[in-house]
Amino acid sequence: MDQISDSTLTDSGLPATGTGRILLIACGALAREILDLKTQNRWDHLDLTCLPAKLHLYPDKITEAVTETVAKHRKNYHEIYVVYADCGTGGQLQTRCDELGVQMVKGPHCYSFFEGNTAFMARAEDEISAFYLTDFLVRQFDAFVWKPMGLHRHPELRDMIFGNYTKLVYQAQTDDPALRAKAEDCAKRLGLAYEFRATGYGDLETTLKSWADR
Repeated sequence: MDQISDSTLTDSGLPATGTGRILLIACGALAREILDLKTQNRWDHLDLTCLPAKLHLYPDKITEAVTETVAKHRKNYHEIYVVYADCGTGGQLQTRCDELGVQMVKGPHCYSFFEGNTAFMARAEDEISAFYLTDFLVRQFDAFVWKPMGLHRHPELRDMIFGNYTKLVYQAQTDDPALRAKAEDCAKRLGLAYEFRATGYGDLETTLKSWADR
């Protein structure tokens, strides 16, 4: 499951009744990771609804989509949390979440919270020329990187778009040899050096745990 759109599920796979439960409103790019963490930690009281991952191609639409989803589900849930970082909204999502009285994941983007915001910021100056991929983006490289940038039609644009990057960093949430091989191929296609970094779930896991334990 790479993304869920307009659906809320319990661990049984059936629609959630919601009453007295906790709802996570998340980016579809995080669906697999959240479901894995729910299973591993037996967070049966957490329900999940995901917005389309492709909203990241239009970050100006994320804040309103989250707002509408909170309004849609608020009456049925004891608590609602937003599993997005800032994600290119320029602080607008945080401001709206504050207005709505809901918490969101801290950090500028998922690359930061997967690595751990503190660790990511410590590397930031040295990695200003790094291009990051997560498990999701490795799986969906063509749909979220190659084609949106027009490289499938105009490969000559590669050096123009990525000329200031020096390496591709694969932040791996899982240890999957097939994904590692695909990530290395992505680096070759972009003409970048390749680095594998096993981040696991980082601050996503610790944040969800803090919410689940309340």
